[in-house]
Amino acid sequence: MTDRRSFLKTALAGAGAVNLNPRAMGANDRPTIALVGGRNRGRQIVIPAVKAGADCKTFCDLDEEILRKVGAEIAGAQGHAPELVKQFERVLDDKSIDGVMIATPDHWHARMGLLTLQAGKDLYIEKPLCQTIREGQLIRDAARKYNRVVQVGTQRRSGESFRAAIEAVASGKIGKVCEVKAWIYQVRRTIGNPPDSKPPAGIDYDAWLGPAPKRPFNENRFHYNWRFFWDYGNSELGNQGVHVLDVALWGIQSLRKNIHAYPKRISATGGIYWLDDAKEVPDTQAVAYDYGDLMLHFELRSFANDRAMHVGEPRSGGTDFYTAFYGTEGTLMAGNIGWKIFRADGTVGESMKPGGETHEKNWIECMKSRQRPNSDIEIGRLSTMLCHLGNISYKLGRDVKFNGPKEDFPGDREATALLEKQYRAPYVLPRV
Repeated sequence: MTDRRSFLKTALAGAGAVNLNPRAMGANDRPTIALVGGRNRGRQIVIPAVKAGADCKTFCDLDEEILRKVGAEIAGAQGHAPELVKQFERVLDDKSIDGVMIATPDHWHARMGLLTLQAGKDLYIEKPLCQTIREGQLIRDAARKYNRVVQVGTQRRSGESFRAAIEAVASGKIGKVCEVKAWIYQVRRTIGNPPDSKPPAGIDYDAWLGPAPKRPFNENRFHYNWRFFWDYGNSELGNQGVHVLDVALWGIQSLRKNIHAYPKRISATGGIYWLDDAKEVPDTQAVAYDYGDLMLHFELRSFANDRAMHVGEPRSGGTDFYTAFYGTEGTLMAGNIGWKIFRADGTVGESMKPGGETHEKNWIECMKSRQRPNSDIEIGRLSTMLCHLGNISYKLGRDVKFNGPKEDFPGDREATALLEKQYRAPYVLPRV
């Protein structure tokens, strides 16, 4: 593992800069890719990538049932079947593979991401990028060292309506922005408290655990529900909250004309207030990020959708998954159904419906051009960092003060200890 001095010396370029690489492809070349992890998001991102012109040569997953099912879907999309493998190393060893899409549980992201970059392959890595602030720094450094195109799966960065919303905020159309809010309202059904059991047939459970602590198999700590446990996920803040926080950060970055916009103080509170089941992460949470000249608030509610705040749209349109910018001259609300400005005088201003290119297509195009993608590693890293900061404050049960330029917690040993994590041998992070 590289030391702290090495990544602090790494030069950072802004999003959109040219990423020079001797393996740059021509405009008509078809990138060869591999998918790692296909049960949930993996199957949702690989098909758009194929439609955007990629050839999925290899599909890697530990679950034989998922290999068969998703492998057939990939075959149907591209006209031929991918090779089905269980060993991630086979993806790395194949020199014909140009890029890898990683959609595994979060606890595998850092190791797989670093090994992919070290192998000289471009990377599409699902959100959230990683489990710790330190991991994000290392992946960023590896991407720059090996001149790789890395797209983080915060796909709202590729939405034209979201881009237009941020431009409206930055241009002063709602006046001086003093507060930003981001929220997730949803209903999470109980996962119960099933007993430990044997892993399903055909599953190498030890390999699935990888760098995570050794524990008996439990169905709750496996497919999908792993995200409700600290060993493997980043709480709902990192699971879905990263999307709305990413839009909030995008607006703050645009207002400051600086990608490195850091909060100074973070205060998180919440808990498990609804279901008495096996979950470890909060079902209700509020996080405040103090930027010195504005406040960013995040709110999670896992026990009810929002049926009161439909802002003039049909209730089925949904405002459960939104980011709002509050200015002295109005409010701009942005979500999957588009954005709208509500002026201070009570009238409705500009609006826009959703649309624009796909996130996966942007990655494929950047693999060819060697440009930085819409959610370049540094962009996705900083959005993920907001989730880590909220989780650190929540775990400590108190406010934390953050030194943005150094990305540390001055004089706070407890918070500093949470910048990193331990890894189960032999699944430690590779040196890059």
